[in-house]
Amino acid sequence: MAVLLLMFIAVGYAQKLTVSKSTIDCGKTGYQSPVTATFELRNKGSKKLRITDVHPDCGCTQVEYPKGDIGAGDRFTIKLTYDARQLGHFYKQAAVVTNSSAKPLFLTMKGVVLADMRDYSADYPFAFGDLLADKNVLEFDDVNKGDRPQQEIHVLNNGSKMMTPNILHLPPYLSATSSPATLAPGRMGKVVITLNSAHLRDYGLTQTAVYLASQIGEKVRSESELPVSAVLLPDFRMLKGVNHQYAPVMSLSEPALNVLMEGKSKKSSEIVISNKGRTNLVISSLQLFTGGVRVTLGKRELQPREQTKMRVTAYRNQLKKVRSKPRVLMITNDPDHAKVVIPINIK
Repeated sequence: MAVLLLMFIAVGYAQKLTVSKSTIDCGKTGYQSPVTATFELRNKGSKKLRITDVHPDCGCTQVEYPKGDIGAGDRFTIKLTYDARQLGHFYKQAAVVTNSSAKPLFLTMKGVVLADMRDYSADYPFAFGDLLADKNVLEFDDVNKGDRPQQEIHVLNNGSKMMTPNILHLPPYLSATSSPATLAPGRMGKVVITLNSAHLRDYGLTQTAVYLASQIGEKVRSESELPVSAVLLPDFRMLKGVNHQYAPVMSLSEPALNVLMEGKSKKSSEIVISNKGRTNLVISSLQLFTGGVRVTLGKRELQPREQTKMRVTAYRNQLKKVRSKPRVLMITNDPDHAKVVIPINIK
Protein backbone atom coordinates (compact mmCIF):
# COMPACT_ATOMS: atom_id res chain seq x y z
CA MET A 1 0.00 0.00 0.00
CA ALA A 2 2.86 2.40 0.82
CA VAL A 3 4.54 1.59 -2.48
CA LEU A 4 1.34 2.39 -4.41
CA LEU A 5 1.04 5.70 -2.53
CA LEU A 6 4.62 6.64 -3.43
CA MET A 7 3.95 5.79 -7.11
CA PHE A 8 0.81 7.99 -7.07
CA ILE A 9 2.75 10.92 -5.60
CA ALA A 10 5.56 10.50 -8.17
CA VAL A 11 3.11 10.54 -11.07
CA GLY A 12 1.23 13.52 -9.64
CA TYR A 13 4.41 15.61 -9.49
CA ALA A 14 5.98 14.31 -12.71
CA GLN A 15 7.40 16.87 -15.13
CA LYS A 16 5.43 17.48 -18.33
CA LEU A 17 7.36 18.62 -21.40
CA THR A 18 5.18 20.18 -24.12
CA VAL A 19 5.96 21.73 -27.50
CA SER A 20 3.82 24.32 -29.30
CA LYS A 21 4.61 22.86 -32.72
CA SER A 22 6.45 19.57 -33.08
CA THR A 23 6.88 19.85 -36.88
CA ILE A 24 8.24 22.97 -38.59
CA ASP A 25 8.22 23.46 -42.35
CA CYS A 26 11.29 25.53 -43.20
CA GLY A 27 10.24 26.05 -46.81
CA LYS A 28 13.07 26.54 -49.32
CA THR A 29 16.77 27.07 -48.78
CA GLY A 30 19.76 27.19 -51.10
CA TYR A 31 22.38 24.50 -51.53
CA GLN A 32 24.88 24.61 -48.63
CA SER A 33 22.84 27.36 -46.98
CA PRO A 34 22.05 25.99 -43.50
CA VAL A 35 18.49 26.42 -42.31
CA THR A 36 17.35 26.52 -38.66
CA ALA A 37 14.07 25.50 -37.08
CA THR A 38 13.34 26.94 -33.62
CA PHE A 39 10.93 24.92 -31.46
CA GLU A 40 9.14 26.52 -28.52
CA LEU A 41 8.73 24.23 -25.50
CA ARG A 42 7.55 24.49 -21.91
CA ASN A 43 7.95 22.61 -18.66
CA LYS A 44 4.33 22.30 -17.57
CA GLY A 45 5.17 20.11 -14.61
CA SER A 46 5.52 21.16 -10.98
CA LYS A 47 9.23 20.33 -10.70
CA LYS A 48 12.44 21.33 -12.38
CA LEU A 49 13.33 19.56 -15.57
CA ARG A 50 16.67 18.77 -17.20
CA ILE A 51 17.33 17.80 -20.81
CA THR A 52 19.92 15.05 -20.72
CA ASP A 53 20.41 14.90 -24.50
CA VAL A 54 18.97 15.69 -27.92
CA HIS A 55 19.67 13.00 -30.54
CA PRO A 56 19.37 14.08 -34.22
CA ASP A 57 18.79 11.33 -36.74
CA CYS A 58 21.92 12.22 -38.72
CA GLY A 59 25.20 14.10 -38.42
CA CYS A 60 23.94 16.73 -40.88
CA THR A 61 21.75 18.29 -38.17
CA GLN A 62 23.16 20.35 -35.31
CA VAL A 63 21.24 20.93 -32.08
CA GLU A 64 21.12 23.71 -29.51
CA TYR A 65 19.28 23.30 -26.19
CA PRO A 66 19.42 24.47 -22.53
CA LYS A 67 22.04 22.60 -20.52
CA GLY A 68 20.85 23.59 -17.03
CA ASP A 69 17.71 23.03 -15.01
CA ILE A 70 14.41 24.29 -16.43
CA GLY A 71 12.07 25.57 -13.76
CA ALA A 72 8.43 24.59 -13.39
CA GLY A 73 6.31 26.54 -15.88
CA ASP A 74 9.37 27.91 -17.71
CA ARG A 75 9.44 28.29 -21.48
CA PHE A 76 12.52 27.60 -23.60
CA THR A 77 13.63 26.79 -27.15
CA ILE A 78 15.45 24.01 -28.95
CA LYS A 79 17.08 24.74 -32.31
CA LEU A 80 17.78 22.25 -35.09
CA THR A 81 20.05 23.37 -37.94
CA TYR A 82 20.29 21.35 -41.16
CA ASP A 83 23.46 21.85 -43.24
CA ALA A 84 21.57 21.67 -46.60
CA ARG A 85 24.30 19.79 -48.43
CA GLN A 86 21.90 17.60 -50.40
CA LEU A 87 19.45 18.84 -53.04
CA GLY A 88 15.78 18.01 -52.77
CA HIS A 89 13.32 17.55 -49.94
CA PHE A 90 14.57 16.90 -46.41
CA TYR A 91 12.83 15.48 -43.34
CA LYS A 92 14.92 15.52 -40.17
CA GLN A 93 14.02 14.42 -36.67
CA ALA A 94 15.57 14.75 -33.24
CA ALA A 95 14.69 12.91 -30.00
CA VAL A 96 14.59 15.04 -26.86
CA VAL A 97 15.53 12.99 -23.78
CA THR A 98 14.78 14.33 -20.28
CA ASN A 99 15.30 13.14 -16.71
CA SER A 100 11.54 12.87 -16.23
CA SER A 101 10.51 10.27 -18.76
CA ALA A 102 11.90 7.19 -20.46
CA LYS A 103 9.98 8.15 -23.60
CA PRO A 104 11.63 10.88 -25.70
CA LEU A 105 9.85 13.82 -27.34
CA PHE A 106 10.36 13.96 -31.13
CA LEU A 107 10.89 17.19 -33.05
CA THR A 108 10.74 17.36 -36.86
CA MET A 109 12.00 19.89 -39.41
CA LYS A 110 11.31 19.64 -43.14
CA GLY A 111 11.76 21.65 -46.32
CA VAL A 112 13.47 21.59 -49.69
CA VAL A 113 17.02 22.45 -50.80
CA LEU A 114 17.26 24.16 -54.19
CA ALA A 115 20.28 24.63 -56.42
CA ASP A 116 19.22 28.21 -57.27
CA MET A 117 17.77 30.51 -54.62
CA ARG A 118 17.63 33.77 -56.57
CA ASP A 119 15.19 36.48 -55.57
CA TYR A 120 12.60 36.38 -58.37
CA SER A 121 10.35 39.10 -56.97
CA ALA A 122 11.25 41.51 -59.78
CA ASP A 123 10.76 38.94 -62.56
CA TYR A 124 7.61 37.37 -61.06
CA PRO A 125 5.88 40.20 -59.17
CA PHE A 126 2.42 38.60 -58.94
CA ALA A 127 1.60 35.83 -56.45
CA PHE A 128 -1.13 33.26 -57.02
CA GLY A 129 -0.51 31.43 -53.75
CA ASP A 130 2.94 29.81 -54.05
CA LEU A 131 2.80 30.10 -57.83
CA LEU A 132 4.46 33.34 -58.97
CA ALA A 133 3.73 34.93 -62.36
CA ASP A 134 4.95 37.81 -64.51
CA LYS A 135 1.36 38.90 -65.39
CA ASN A 136 -1.89 39.27 -63.51
CA VAL A 137 -4.04 40.50 -66.41
CA LEU A 138 -4.32 39.44 -70.08
CA GLU A 139 -5.29 41.79 -72.90
CA PHE A 140 -5.83 40.70 -76.51
CA ASP A 141 -5.91 43.98 -78.41
CA ASP A 142 -6.76 44.67 -82.08
CA VAL A 143 -8.03 41.19 -82.92
CA ASN A 144 -9.50 40.52 -86.35
CA LYS A 145 -12.14 37.86 -86.96
CA GLY A 146 -10.38 34.54 -87.57
CA ASP A 147 -7.18 35.49 -85.68
CA ARG A 148 -5.77 33.13 -83.04
CA PRO A 149 -3.43 35.36 -80.98
CA GLN A 150 -1.55 33.99 -77.98
CA GLN A 151 -0.33 35.36 -74.67
CA GLU A 152 2.30 33.80 -72.43
CA ILE A 153 2.39 33.86 -68.64
CA HIS A 154 5.78 32.90 -67.23
CA VAL A 155 5.42 31.17 -63.87
CA LEU A 156 7.67 30.03 -61.01
CA ASN A 157 7.01 27.36 -58.38
CA ASN A 158 7.82 29.25 -55.20
CA GLY A 159 6.50 26.50 -52.92
CA SER A 160 7.95 23.28 -51.55
CA LYS A 161 5.72 20.84 -53.46
CA MET A 162 5.30 19.79 -57.10
CA MET A 163 2.83 21.94 -59.07
CA THR A 164 0.71 21.43 -62.19
CA PRO A 165 -0.03 25.00 -63.42
CA ASN A 166 -3.37 25.29 -65.22
CA ILE A 167 -6.16 27.72 -66.04
CA LEU A 168 -9.63 27.21 -64.56
CA HIS A 169 -13.02 28.35 -65.91
CA LEU A 170 -11.93 28.90 -69.50
CA PRO A 171 -14.71 30.21 -71.77
CA PRO A 172 -15.22 28.55 -75.21
CA TYR A 173 -13.07 31.16 -76.99
CA LEU A 174 -9.98 30.54 -74.83
CA SER A 175 -7.67 27.53 -74.47
CA ALA A 176 -4.51 27.03 -72.43
CA THR A 177 -1.48 24.75 -72.28
CA SER A 178 1.31 24.53 -69.70
CA SER A 179 4.97 23.78 -70.39
CA PRO A 180 6.25 21.80 -68.62
CA ALA A 181 3.11 20.10 -67.35
CA THR A 182 4.59 19.80 -63.84
CA LEU A 183 6.90 22.18 -62.00
CA ALA A 184 9.32 21.12 -59.29
CA PRO A 185 10.01 23.58 -56.44
CA GLY A 186 12.10 26.50 -57.67
CA ARG A 187 11.51 25.67 -61.34
CA MET A 188 10.09 27.93 -64.04
CA GLY A 189 7.61 27.33 -66.84
CA LYS A 190 4.97 29.07 -68.90
CA VAL A 191 1.25 28.94 -69.56
CA VAL A 192 0.18 29.79 -73.12
CA ILE A 193 -3.37 31.13 -73.56
CA THR A 194 -4.84 31.11 -77.09
CA LEU A 195 -7.80 33.23 -78.19
CA ASN A 196 -10.02 31.75 -80.91
CA SER A 197 -11.61 34.93 -82.25
CA ALA A 198 -14.06 32.95 -84.38
CA HIS A 199 -15.93 32.14 -81.15
CA LEU A 200 -16.29 35.79 -80.11
CA ARG A 201 -19.87 36.86 -80.69
CA ASP A 202 -19.67 40.66 -80.73
CA TYR A 203 -17.34 43.31 -82.09
CA GLY A 204 -15.70 45.53 -79.54
CA LEU A 205 -14.70 44.52 -76.04
CA THR A 206 -15.29 41.07 -74.52
CA GLN A 207 -14.21 40.51 -70.92
CA THR A 208 -14.06 37.53 -68.59
CA ALA A 209 -12.14 36.20 -65.59
CA VAL A 210 -10.22 32.95 -65.46
CA TYR A 211 -8.19 31.53 -62.59
CA LEU A 212 -4.50 30.60 -62.49
CA ALA A 213 -4.17 27.48 -60.34
CA SER A 214 -1.12 25.58 -59.11
CA GLN A 215 -2.85 22.19 -58.99
CA ILE A 216 -5.43 20.39 -61.13
CA GLY A 217 -8.79 20.38 -59.33
CA GLU A 218 -7.86 23.32 -57.13
CA LYS A 219 -10.77 25.33 -55.75
CA VAL A 220 -11.40 28.74 -57.26
CA ARG A 221 -10.13 31.58 -55.05
CA SER A 222 -10.42 35.33 -55.50
CA GLU A 223 -6.66 35.76 -55.15
CA SER A 224 -6.08 33.51 -58.18
CA GLU A 225 -8.34 35.55 -60.49
CA LEU A 226 -6.87 36.55 -63.86
CA PRO A 227 -8.93 39.16 -65.81
CA VAL A 228 -8.95 38.69 -69.60
CA SER A 229 -10.09 41.20 -72.23
CA ALA A 230 -10.26 40.97 -76.03
CA VAL A 231 -11.02 43.72 -78.53
CA LEU A 232 -12.53 42.31 -81.73
CA LEU A 233 -12.28 44.84 -84.54
CA PRO A 234 -15.05 45.22 -87.12
CA ASP A 235 -14.39 44.28 -90.74
CA PHE A 236 -12.66 47.43 -91.95
CA ARG A 237 -12.81 46.26 -95.56
CA MET A 238 -16.27 47.77 -95.84
CA LEU A 239 -14.73 51.18 -94.99
CA LYS A 240 -11.91 51.04 -97.51
CA GLY A 241 -14.12 52.08 -100.40
CA VAL A 242 -15.51 55.08 -98.54
CA ASN A 243 -14.65 58.38 -100.19
CA HIS A 244 -12.86 60.31 -97.44
CA GLN A 245 -14.27 63.51 -98.84
CA TYR A 246 -17.72 62.38 -97.74
CA ALA A 247 -16.77 60.21 -94.76
CA PRO A 248 -17.54 61.05 -91.12
CA VAL A 249 -14.58 62.47 -89.18
CA MET A 250 -14.41 62.06 -85.40
CA SER A 251 -12.68 64.76 -83.42
CA LEU A 252 -12.03 64.83 -79.64
CA SER A 253 -11.59 67.99 -77.58
CA GLU A 254 -8.94 66.15 -75.53
CA PRO A 255 -6.93 62.96 -76.26
CA ALA A 256 -7.58 61.66 -72.72
CA LEU A 257 -10.00 62.13 -69.85
CA ASN A 258 -8.30 63.62 -66.79
CA VAL A 259 -10.22 63.18 -63.56
CA LEU A 260 -8.97 65.18 -60.55
CA MET A 261 -10.33 63.39 -57.48
CA GLU A 262 -9.21 66.13 -55.02
CA GLY A 263 -9.81 63.80 -52.09
CA LYS A 264 -13.42 63.08 -53.05
CA SER A 265 -14.98 59.62 -53.24
CA LYS A 266 -16.27 60.25 -56.77
CA LYS A 267 -15.57 62.84 -59.44
CA SER A 268 -16.58 63.44 -63.06
CA SER A 269 -14.94 64.84 -66.16
CA GLU A 270 -16.06 65.49 -69.74
CA ILE A 271 -14.72 65.69 -73.26
CA VAL A 272 -16.48 66.86 -76.41
CA ILE A 273 -16.86 64.60 -79.45
CA SER A 274 -17.43 66.31 -82.81
CA ASN A 275 -18.22 65.11 -86.31
CA LYS A 276 -16.23 67.23 -88.75
CA GLY A 277 -17.11 65.08 -91.75
CA ARG A 278 -19.89 65.26 -94.33
CA THR A 279 -21.92 62.19 -93.33
CA ASN A 280 -23.30 60.93 -90.05
CA LEU A 281 -20.83 59.62 -87.45
CA VAL A 282 -22.10 56.47 -85.74
CA ILE A 283 -20.58 55.20 -82.46
CA SER A 284 -21.67 51.57 -82.57
CA SER A 285 -19.88 50.42 -79.42
CA LEU A 286 -19.01 52.19 -76.17
CA GLN A 287 -17.32 50.11 -73.47
CA LEU A 288 -15.02 50.30 -70.46
CA PHE A 289 -11.95 48.15 -69.83
CA THR A 290 -12.26 48.24 -66.01
CA GLY A 291 -14.67 48.80 -63.18
CA GLY A 292 -14.51 51.83 -60.94
CA VAL A 293 -15.74 54.22 -63.64
CA ARG A 294 -19.06 54.96 -65.35
CA VAL A 295 -19.41 56.53 -68.80
CA THR A 296 -22.36 58.27 -70.46
CA LEU A 297 -22.63 59.65 -73.97
CA GLY A 298 -25.09 62.32 -75.05
CA LYS A 299 -25.65 60.86 -78.54
CA ARG A 300 -24.49 57.77 -80.44
CA GLU A 301 -25.07 59.29 -83.90
CA LEU A 302 -23.83 62.74 -84.87
CA GLN A 303 -24.77 64.65 -87.97
CA PRO A 304 -22.10 66.71 -89.78
CA ARG A 305 -20.78 69.57 -87.58
CA GLU A 306 -22.74 68.20 -84.60
CA GLN A 307 -21.22 67.68 -81.14
CA THR A 308 -21.94 65.62 -78.03
CA LYS A 309 -20.40 65.22 -74.59
CA MET A 310 -18.87 62.12 -73.06
CA ARG A 311 -19.00 62.16 -69.27
CA VAL A 312 -16.93 59.82 -67.11
CA THR A 313 -17.44 59.43 -63.36
CA ALA A 314 -14.65 57.83 -61.32
CA TYR A 315 -15.22 56.09 -57.96
CA ARG A 316 -12.10 56.14 -55.82
CA ASN A 317 -12.77 53.08 -53.63
CA GLN A 318 -13.70 50.89 -56.59
CA LEU A 319 -10.65 51.99 -58.58
CA LYS A 320 -8.36 50.66 -55.85
CA LYS A 321 -9.37 47.13 -56.88
CA VAL A 322 -8.73 47.39 -60.64
CA ARG A 323 -5.53 45.94 -62.11
CA SER A 324 -5.31 47.63 -65.50
CA LYS A 325 -5.51 51.26 -66.56
CA PRO A 326 -9.08 52.60 -66.98
CA ARG A 327 -9.94 53.27 -70.64
CA VAL A 328 -12.96 53.88 -72.85
CA LEU A 329 -13.33 51.92 -76.10
CA MET A 330 -15.39 53.20 -79.02
CA ILE A 331 -16.08 51.53 -82.37
CA THR A 332 -17.15 54.02 -85.07
CA ASN A 333 -17.79 54.26 -88.81
CA ASP A 334 -15.00 56.82 -89.28
CA PRO A 335 -12.58 54.97 -91.62
CA ASP A 336 -9.59 56.68 -89.97
CA HIS A 337 -10.84 56.19 -86.42
CA ALA A 338 -12.79 52.93 -86.52
CA LYS A 339 -11.38 52.00 -83.13
CA VAL A 340 -10.83 54.76 -80.57
CA VAL A 341 -9.37 54.20 -77.08
CA ILE A 342 -9.53 57.10 -74.64
CA PRO A 343 -7.28 56.77 -71.55
CA ILE A 344 -8.78 57.84 -68.21
CA ASN A 345 -6.15 59.44 -66.01
CA ILE A 346 -7.11 59.49 -62.33
CA LYS A 347 -5.23 62.07 -60.29
